[in-house]
Amino acid sequence: MAVLSNIKIPFLFFCMILSFTSPCYSDPDQLQDFCVADLNATTTFLNGFPCKPVSQVSSSDFFFSGMTKEGNINNIFGVGVTPGNVLSFPGLNTLGLSMNRVDYAPGGVNPLHSHPRATEAGVIIKGKVLVGFISTTNVFYSKVLKVGEMFVIPKGLVHFQKNVGKGKAVTITSFNSQLPGAAILPATLFASNPPIPNDLLATNFQVDETVITSIKSKFGSS
Repeated sequence: MAVLSNIKIPFLFFCMILSFTSPCYSDPDQLQDFCVADLNATTTFLNGFPCKPVSQVSSSDFFFSGMTKEGNINNIFGVGVTPGNVLSFPGLNTLGLSMNRVDYAPGGVNPLHSHPRATEAGVIIKGKVLVGFISTTNVFYSKVLKVGEMFVIPKGLVHFQKNVGKGKAVTITSFNSQLPGAAILPATLFASNPPIPNDLLATNFQVDETVITSIKSKFGSS
């Protein structure tokens, strides 16, 4: 009986701790109607943005017209991304979602990249687009999609989209994060600041350093 008593005391104490801490984990959703981001706040630091006072919130905080115009496709990849995330649309703060408009020139490519904080889903609005991603076991999944067809990219996996139609193409993509982030592989590897050493890149890609120097020069780096 003495042994059982010794066991019961810490067990009951453990149960008491769980009863006090479990509410912290049982309600992951937001606790107010909205929290329009105060992007200029300098006194509070947290995983997200502090809320603008409700008295300063207006209807315009919940509407975003940035995707009505074609993105700039005059670049080396022939693609223009118009982000609708919390930085451009503060009303998304704490809501756990965002969207992008992606415009493609004929042959344009949204280069190999990943979103470290979100799964991506998208729909083809115009044209014909090849969509593909690579799993962590190095399996390559891809398909050519037409207008109205949808795709999904699992969180964090490297992927791309390419316009394979005759004219321009447009996709609308959504993310389960207000700020999904994007690691663009070509820029990450060949245009970082400070730069990744050429010999390290040469070893990784099993090429001569002159090849690395040539690639970096296309990204304004060397």
